Amino acid sequence: MAKYIYQYDQWPEFTWDDKAINVILGKVRHLQGKIIGQMGALGFTFKEEAILSTLTLDVLKSSEIEGEILNYEQVRSSIARKLGIEYAGMVHSNRDVEGIVEMMLDATERYIDPLDEERLFGWHAALFPTGWSGMHRVDSGSYRKDEMQVVSGPMGKEKVHYQAPSDELVKLEMDRFLNWFNEVPKVDAVVKAAIAHFWFIIIHPFDDGNGRIARALSDMLLARSEDSAQRFYSLSNQILIEKKVYYSVLQKVQSSEGDITEWLEWFLNCLYRALNSTKETLKRVLHKADFWDKHKETELNARQRGMLNKLLDGFDGKLKTSKWAKIAKCSPDTALRDIKDLIKKEILKQEESGGRSTNYELNKK
Repeated sequence: MAKYIYQYDQWPEFTWDDKAINVILGKVRHLQGKIIGQMGALGFTFKEEAILSTLTLDVLKSSEIEGEILNYEQVRSSIARKLGIEYAGMVHSNRDVEGIVEMMLDATERYIDPLDEERLFGWHAALFPTGWSGMHRVDSGSYRKDEMQVVSGPMGKEKVHYQAPSDELVKLEMDRFLNWFNEVPKVDAVVKAAIAHFWFIIIHPFDDGNGRIARALSDMLLARSEDSAQRFYSLSNQILIEKKVYYSVLQKVQSSEGDITEWLEWFLNCLYRALNSTKETLKRVLHKADFWDKHKETELNARQRGMLNKLLDGFDGKLKTSKWAKIAKCSPDTALRDIKDLIKKEILKQEESGGRSTNYELNKK
């Protein structure tokens, strides 16, 4: 039977081909610097909006990779509250949302602080505040006390994709990992972010939440690589787009004898694509900040502000009176009055497509 990477004598001495990763690493570093430079030139409000949008995306997508869909408004409001940002239409967030937001912000805001067992346990407890994950009880805030297999398929016909180190070895493995994590890097900090992600997933130290914590660790080391807590791109969003390849590369490299070149190549390329797509996100953020700057004197009610924010963030589907009423929790008559008022103020316009139902869109003028 094939062995896993941790069962070879050289574990955890990873090897890789520098030549294979140096070109893409250089591209990543160049793009990181460019984006940080662009963001540094922005005004305070623009920067605040960019950070809020990026962190919201990161939290939503990291959970979505695990099949958990969080409420966008709750995540955005929770992050804004914790960062001391105020905007119209903020909502109350439930404990699950608060927990993952606390973990992600702790990783990126306190990126310089050492990572120890207690801090990791705090993150894990924040992810599972009730001690349950769906229908399963979780040892919240402590390492797992059982064997761990990654399986798929129906009961009785499960396929084992991975068997993690036994529970008796977890403490020893994690002590070694944490020592390495906290020492001055002997490799580029971005490469270290890739190694940390892989190494943590291999140990799989918790009952649940390993993927989300691995991605938080990557974000933490990427913040160190930039020496900044300000996040302007979302690696988790890109990983979700490439989810199939993410799992297939992990599965392939987990059975190597210690050469992780293929994982590093994929991680760096994924990060490069995440940085690239940020250009589009920033364009939208700048447009949004510009819009609110233009309308800072315009009289608008809380419903209108909330709906305009949704449209500016990239609204899914068509905007109709019925949809406005449902989202803004008001009557169709009130929704129509809100919309007509915005048309009068030349903020919204009727879509030209016509048809039986009337759709509305932002006036690009």
